[in-house]
Amino acid sequence: MENTCYVFFVESPRIIEDLMTPHPVECERQYEIVKTVKLAKIDYDNFITDMIADRHFIEDYAALCSQGEVWRCLLVQQRGRSDGVLVVPMDGCYVGWAAYYRK
Repeated sequence: MENTCYVFFVESPRIIEDLMTPHPVECERQYEIVKTVKLAKIDYDNFITDMIADRHFIEDYAALCSQGEVWRCLLVQQRGRSDGVLVVPMDGCYVGWAAYYRK
């Protein structure tokens, strides 16, 4: 496993701010990063301001992801930054669940 920790996943978020809501610690889920996707600034900004759109980079790696005892997810980051968004795809090409990631 590349990384196993706990975070709070939000169902069908629209923008990155939706991921920053207060929550009980017991609602956090264990996750594993199965693939990291690095995007240019403009592409990352577009992604975090419209998370409901279909994304080719999500579709490319959706088969690696799953929900279970440990949620297997993608880490989407802007090149040069250490924070990002953990994504569990839904229907193959869009964000079903997401969490804010800070290293």
